[in-house]
Amino acid sequence: MYILGYFLQALAGVIHVLLMTAMIVVIARAVLSWVSPDPYNPIVRIINQFSEPLLFPVRKRVPYMGGIDFSPIIVLLAIMFLDNFIVPTLQTMSFNMIQGG
Repeated sequence: MYILGYFLQALAGVIHVLLMTAMIVVIARAVLSWVSPDPYNPIVRIINQFSEPLLFPVRKRVPYMGGIDFSPIIVLLAIMFLDNFIVPTLQTMSFNMIQGG
């Protein structure tokens, strides 16, 4: 059980890093939407390519209200929920497996 416990611990760390990276990308996309940057800038294109798969499903279901796009807020809340639910659960499971032997 030690090996599976350490695997789950490592998996929790990787999931945490991926979720935090997704959060940073969504925040960067929201900030970029305020300043209207050059769409051909490579950094802007990368941010758009990484954030669009996260934002598009929410945009289809949530209408614009008063010209404000609430999809980044909803995606950020979902990412925070996943980070606060999945990561500690995996860490607790891994701790119990390592301690239980």
